[in-house]
Amino acid sequence: MGMLNRMSTIVKSKVNKLLDKFEDPRETLDYSYQLQLEALQKVKRGVAEVATSKKRLELQKAKLEQNINRHNGQAREALKVNREDLARLALERKKQLEIELEGLNQQIAELQKEQERLTETEKRLALKVEAFRTKKETIKAQYSAAEAQVKVNEAVSGISEEMSDIGLAIQRAEEKTENMKARAAALDELQELGTLEDLAGSKDQIERELEKMKVGSEVDLELAKLKQEVGKE
Repeated sequence: MGMLNRMSTIVKSKVNKLLDKFEDPRETLDYSYQLQLEALQKVKRGVAEVATSKKRLELQKAKLEQNINRHNGQAREALKVNREDLARLALERKKQLEIELEGLNQQIAELQKEQERLTETEKRLALKVEAFRTKKETIKAQYSAAEAQVKVNEAVSGISEEMSDIGLAIQRAEEKTENMKARAAALDELQELGTLEDLAGSKDQIERELEKMKVGSEVDLELAKLKQEVGKE
């Protein structure tokens, strides 16, 4: 059972991390604000319904008061013509209406209290919703700014890494360039010393020796010829 609990905890932790990765707090705040607005609208509808019910009772009260006054007038008229029986009947009806009016007044008073209570609730809730809206927008702005800063830092970090790679590439290029310069200088020095063969002619040692002998023979012949010419003079 303990192993299952640990596995359940691990799974929940993984799920929470996954949800946290994809959750946008701005959307959560907007959703919470929408729920509060809906709750506020319900309270407002409740206030309107109570006010409507109270208004209906007040209209009934007005009719009862009219009927009470009418029955009171009827009783007076009946007494004027010596109809005490009609006067009593009118007063009995008047009394019944007064009892109804008393109950109606109580209901109206209760509805009035309920309306006042709901109105106060609406005011308090409206203030809370407005305060939440202000806080929500502040948090959203801060989150957006932080998000932008993170993106900038990530971009700068990426550029820094790229610059580091570029720096290494430049360093390697400089090293290769220096090696190439050194090699070129060494080749120049060897060529001046005659160590390197003429790459254009590409002659081997035998050819060079034969050429040297030929040149020497030609020089000897030309020298002999000049001696003869000088001797004739």
